[in-house]
Amino acid sequence: MAKKVYTDEFRQSAIEMVITERNTIISVAKRLGINYHTLREWVQAAKSNAPTSLIPKDTPIEQRVRELEKENARLRMERDILKKATAYFAKEQL
Repeated sequence: MAKKVYTDEFRQSAIEMVITERNTIISVAKRLGINYHTLREWVQAAKSNAPTSLIPKDTPIEQRVRELEKENARLRMERDILKKATAYFAKEQL
């Protein structure tokens, strides 16, 4: 099987989609039609060679939003469990 050759511009745009636009490696690889492992190697190489200022960091607000979203999901799951339990025990009492 012949090895595919990608241009530097193509590689750079794929890496930027993952690092700066915060898309997942899987979604970018599928969208561009390249192997997941190939793209992952490009991203890892870019991160290790790049100064830290190029890699976006989470701001405290973004981090807090992510924490609240996780908590929200957990609380919804707990609420759904309690609704089902209430319905079950209410049915049992009739």
